[in-house]
Amino acid sequence: MVDATESLGWRGNLPAGLRPYTEAAPIAAFFLGVSSGFPFAMIGATLTTRLAQDGIDKKAVTAFTLAFLAYNLKWLWAWVVDGVRIPVLGRLGQRVSWLILAGLFVMAAVANLALVDPQTSLLQTAYAAILVGVAGATFDIVIDGYRIELLKPNQLGAGSGMSQYGWRIGSAGAGAVALVIAARTGWEAAYLACAALALPAIATGLIMGEPQRHREAAQRKGIAELGNTIAGPFLEFFKRQGALLVLLFILLHKIGDTLANLTFRLLFNDLGFTNDEIAFYDVGLGFFAYLVGIFVGGFLYAQLGMKRSVLLSLILMAVSNFSFALLAAAGHSNEGMAAAIGFENFASGIGGVTVVAYFSALTDLRFTASQYALISAAASIVGRFLTGTTAGALIEATGYVNFYLLTTLAAVPGIILFWLMMRAGLIDASIGSAGRNGEGNGDAAAPT
Repeated sequence: MVDATESLGWRGNLPAGLRPYTEAAPIAAFFLGVSSGFPFAMIGATLTTRLAQDGIDKKAVTAFTLAFLAYNLKWLWAWVVDGVRIPVLGRLGQRVSWLILAGLFVMAAVANLALVDPQTSLLQTAYAAILVGVAGATFDIVIDGYRIELLKPNQLGAGSGMSQYGWRIGSAGAGAVALVIAARTGWEAAYLACAALALPAIATGLIMGEPQRHREAAQRKGIAELGNTIAGPFLEFFKRQGALLVLLFILLHKIGDTLANLTFRLLFNDLGFTNDEIAFYDVGLGFFAYLVGIFVGGFLYAQLGMKRSVLLSLILMAVSNFSFALLAAAGHSNEGMAAAIGFENFASGIGGVTVVAYFSALTDLRFTASQYALISAAASIVGRFLTGTTAGALIEATGYVNFYLLTTLAAVPGIILFWLMMRAGLIDASIGSAGRNGEGNGDAAAPT
């Protein structure tokens, strides 16, 4: 009789906790994450640094974070990705064809942002940043739908972890490459080089093919069915028990984290950190701390179950904001920056596994792209809106210390609400077919 570990080949020699990360679908999720992360960096920390170094006013710099609102509005056109077949490319499959088209759109948008000059025209730079936001959000719609359908329910934890590994490598890699190239040959070359990071997702789609768990929604015939095409994914979600409370949690849980994260580069610039220091601590050290956090998050998800691991990650992410209040009070301190960046990324890594796995499990396999677009868009819309409209003014009025204390307090309502939902049994009731046993496969169980 063949031993179970022998049937796994070389994977049988690995510790049991590592084997799920070496399966084909989680590895594919990693490469999808790489391409998902880089557009975010192009209009996030990288653009913030570029504008700050060009002498742009803080209020104008934080206003550029409104370009991220494209990610929060992506649910408005996500139904197109689920329901519209692309001519010619559509022969490759609904998800694969959209991966190719959206990837090319992102590359063109990033190249366009490379060619504008903020000092010459701030308005044209804003338009270019918004275009990258729209392209990146569309790419995310496709990538998230493809990832969730590629993963079985029992792979959601490992797959979310691998996706977060990839996302951080894509965003941090793009940020580091952009800083290094910009310091030597200019921002234009930096952005053009980073555009190539769209290619891993395209290649993954071509290699893995259309996911077996993909479920086409009912056939739509004629323009009369357009309303059902658009509204169907959202109606299905809101018919579930406790759906409104789940949506409220999604809206609240990341306010403090989003407010803090989108202002870090302003803090570093005002504290006098150089590009090389930012690249080493924020990008380099932060990257490795995030990797550790993802691994710990996968372990906690497996040991504690979905609900308790999510609750713990919410608490840790709230506390991480407080560490930046301490850094702001300490001033220019490499040790302080290392500690704050390390803890923040560690906590975010844990949350990236547990919260993303929960949100992925919320979707219905017929409407994966549309529903995850709604969930992920709602997850940070309040924080991004507040950052774009008030963060710069709050920092100038209250100082960095008080600002990061406020972001810590802003995370508390989401923690309390999730705990109450656990007590009421609404977490289990809200899970969709993507996270349930027997939906799209026959050997997986819903997370607990």
